[in-house]
Amino acid sequence: MNGARPSAIEPEIARWREYVLARGSLTTADADELEDHLRGQIADLMSAGLTDDEAFLVAVKRMGGQAQVAREFARTHSKRLWRDLVLDGTTGRAGRRVGEVPAMLAFAAVAGLATRAPSLLIRDFQDRGFAYVMLSTALVMLTLSGYLAWRRHTLRAIIVPGTAAAVGAALAIGYPFQGEPDTAVLSMIHLPIALWVALGIPYAGGDWRSRTARLDFIRFTGEWVIYMSLLAAGGGVLSGISLAVFQGLGIDISTAVMLWVVPLGAGGATIVAAWLVESKQEVLESIAPVLTKVFAPLATLALVAMLIGAIVGGGFQDSRDVLIAVDVLLVVVLGLVLYSISAQDPSGPAGWTDRLQVALVTTALLLDAVALSAILSRTLDGGLTPNRLATVGVNLVLLANLAVTAWLYGRRLLRGTPLTPLLRWQTGYVPVFGAWAALVVIVVPPLFAFA
Repeated sequence: MNGARPSAIEPEIARWREYVLARGSLTTADADELEDHLRGQIADLMSAGLTDDEAFLVAVKRMGGQAQVAREFARTHSKRLWRDLVLDGTTGRAGRRVGEVPAMLAFAAVAGLATRAPSLLIRDFQDRGFAYVMLSTALVMLTLSGYLAWRRHTLRAIIVPGTAAAVGAALAIGYPFQGEPDTAVLSMIHLPIALWVALGIPYAGGDWRSRTARLDFIRFTGEWVIYMSLLAAGGGVLSGISLAVFQGLGIDISTAVMLWVVPLGAGGATIVAAWLVESKQEVLESIAPVLTKVFAPLATLALVAMLIGAIVGGGFQDSRDVLIAVDVLLVVVLGLVLYSISAQDPSGPAGWTDRLQVALVTTALLLDAVALSAILSRTLDGGLTPNRLATVGVNLVLLANLAVTAWLYGRRLLRGTPLTPLLRWQTGYVPVFGAWAALVVIVVPPLFAFA
């Protein structure tokens, strides 16, 4: 910008520049160009009679906000971006550490080895499969927590997830799961959920009470799942081809693949997927709206078909496995809704995405009510068991969330309210899922084992 600098807003410009660089997607040269553009707009606005503060706010608004600016630059620098993402881990770019790629590979190696470490602690691990899986999960999540805390420069944030992982490991080693298969399955399903919610603390840099941090963690979760799915698909194809080739050569490598390649690859992939999400954060266009438009109608049709089948067939009372499958599907649906919400503009008007979401959430709410009625009926007839207690709890947790979500979406469509109340509700509800999962893991096994 030509002429004297507006010194009163220099601190604001410095903070704006620091935020843009901290996103990890722009070089210093890019930030210089953006800053020059910002200063030019400020100068023009001040010449038109605005004060320096007013000029700064209007200029930032015209540029679309820091996150949108980063995305616009990514569109015109995509080739350089992906080259830097894969090859350049030591450029010293602002917001990224020198040697980030080697560090990521080191954490990935530790996470891979963590999947085999339980064999050193559980001698009879072949007869204690549940304990082995739980201990592996706890160690891998602990490694992932350490990686995120290292990236955030806040190693103290690992205390909570580290404690959660230690509790999970202690339960895996000390609890006699072989005599209680129901509680073993419950613990194995709920422990990853509790650990994942605890993972949000190092991801948020210790500021877990921030709703913005929780919303970012929801986005991270959705994109992490997508990358893990892609890595799993690629790894599965490669393993299948390798097995076929070696089998043709008369060499059986199936044992080595199942005991070493798959566990090591799965553990390492958790870190690689996190690195990919972090490296491209605020750079590429979010695919959440695309996923919503593709999967929301399909999921809604599937839920409607299940709901009709449950009504015509007399409910789900006769099948525990079907109830579990329905609960898993409802969790997936809620995850899809959360991920889609996290990518929308909170101040934008309601559109077709919101209408699709309303249909999906309403159908899921009705199906959840039918499932809850079925499990309550089974409980009254056959008594309380670990599975029934956990299923009733998770259905109540889902029912409350889906009911409020449907109500807030209805207000948005009928009154044109912004998305902000829905965002606040969902981000505030995230710890509830983690708390319930932790209760199932810690309370339910001893409750039924020593009753």
